[in-house]
This record gives sequence, structure tokens and C-alpha cells, in this order.
Amino acid sequence: MGAIGFVSGTIEKGFVGELRTLSIRVPIEIRINRGKGSEVQPDYRVYTDDVEIGAGWVRLAAVSERRYVSLALEAPEFGQRRLYANLARAAGQDNPDAYVLLWNPAD
Repeated sequence: MGAIGFVSGTIEKGFVGELRTLSIRVPIEIRINRGKGSEVQPDYRVYTDDVEIGAGWVRLAAVSERRYVSLALEAPEFGQRRLYANLARAAGQDNPDAYVLLWNPAD
């Protein structure tokens, strides 16, 4: 898994940061889905410059039972495939609200 971005925030309030790949560098905002009407709908909507590019769900880790956010991102720049990532605490950071987007290849 590789880091494809960095954000800061909390599971309760959402996250703001940057999505970075070899060819993409854009600001992102992971906003709480205030219109969530059922359990199957995402907990978050992901935006760049007010364009929705994905969604996120709060998950529970099997071993540690800690909550984390799983993201699915889609944009023409990614081609015909979705890009999957998980938010994880950024290593070596003093800020407890610092997270890294870890690419999670579907293959």
C-alpha cells in the first residue's frame, strides 16, 4: 500500500487535505453525509473543488476493533476503475488528527 494523500480531521467532523498521485495533486474534503437515510448509504462524501469524487464508510477493524474510514474514489483521471483507500494515522506525526490515505489496490 502506498500513500496517496494526507488529511487532517476527525471521524466525527470530517477531514480536509490533499490527494496526491504521480499525475494528480488536488485538495480534497471528506464531508460527513448529513443526508444519510439508511445504513447502506455512505457516511462521508468526498469532494475536490466542490466536485464529488467519492464516498467513505466507517468500518471496524477486525483485530483492534478500532474505527477507520474506507474510501472509494472515482474520477476520469483514474480511468475506468475505482480507487480504494483507507484513512490511517500518519506515522511520526505529533498531531493526533493527522491521517494518510493508504491506497488499497483492488487486485
